[in-house]
Amino acid sequence: MTVLAIAQASLRRLARDRTALFFLIVLPVVVIVIVGATVRGFSTWKVGVVDLGAGSAGRTLVTALEDTPGIAVSPYPNAKALTKAIARGELNTGVVLPEGMAAAEQAGRTVSVGVVVERANTSMQAAATAVGAVVQAEGARVQAAQFATRQAGGTFTANLSLAKDLEGHLARVEVRTVQAQANASILPEGFSYSAPTELVLFVFLSAIAGGAAIIETRRLGLYERIHAAPVRAGGIIVGEAITYLAIALGQSLLIVAVGALAFGVSWGDPVAAALLLVIWSLVGAGAGMLAGTLFKTPEQAGAIGPVTGIGFGMLGGCMWPLAIVSPVMRDIGHATPHAWAVDAWTALLARGGTVVTILPDLAVLAAFAAGFLVLATLRLRRVLA
Repeated sequence: MTVLAIAQASLRRLARDRTALFFLIVLPVVVIVIVGATVRGFSTWKVGVVDLGAGSAGRTLVTALEDTPGIAVSPYPNAKALTKAIARGELNTGVVLPEGMAAAEQAGRTVSVGVVVERANTSMQAAATAVGAVVQAEGARVQAAQFATRQAGGTFTANLSLAKDLEGHLARVEVRTVQAQANASILPEGFSYSAPTELVLFVFLSAIAGGAAIIETRRLGLYERIHAAPVRAGGIIVGEAITYLAIALGQSLLIVAVGALAFGVSWGDPVAAALLLVIWSLVGAGAGMLAGTLFKTPEQAGAIGPVTGIGFGMLGGCMWPLAIVSPVMRDIGHATPHAWAVDAWTALLARGGTVVTILPDLAVLAAFAAGFLVLATLRLRRVLA
């Protein structure tokens, strides 16, 4: 009970520190959003649409574009505004629906749908290809309805509806997607990249900066007061360890929850991910306690701790994948626990790994955690002696 009381008192002091709560809760989420949006690639194409009086045919095509995954449609009043938006990079491509489009289709005439794009921009070319596929699919239905109207009679509207109904019952050509690189060494794009890397970075960073709490406790003589009671040094150390572990686990679970619920991040095999979170939290707890015994003042912990944590994060692959650096820098990066943690997350998220897959990484991280905790215990015992 004494150990839990010490941990509870430390957590209460943390809850009153608004600055610490900002760095523990708000800042990681903000960075995840920024980094995730930066590295998300071109998963969603922004398409502007100008309707010059296309009628029902134009509305049908717009609906088809809106229903296509990866395409976000925005209406524009005229072609000039559309072209300006594309030139500014606000849109990836644009579609101009001609006047009288519905009447032309019913009369069996050819309709030209304009697609506006910059020829020199490869991403815009890709967006235009995606839009073109939707236009061609809708055009195939219109051609089928026009053919049926000419050959079998009936109204164009009825034949178009029949063509759409038959489309769902006809045999299709199956297209299978096969991952070309099953052993991917880089995390997926977007929030699946930023969430795990920022989890690794901020849990360690917050723990080291949090070493200032131990320094402040020493400065205020609280350890001496606790030691004056029938509390052994081992109980104080375990109480501090529980505090730092609780903070690291809490921050980890917050990032996991935000990543999954707000950004749709899949964290891979649940058992493997849970083990990785616990062991990484132990690494953070050990590093935070050790930092509290190494620095002499809270100001030192606040100044040197974040620099050390960010440096380890850069070397360990939290800022960029280690797959893109030289073999020498990759080896240097694996001198930090961060690289092993990022490797484990890469195996889980990019390669569908399990506990067995990441077992070597977990073993190395457990060794780091044990080393930090042992060193922190030895140094803290000297303070309490």
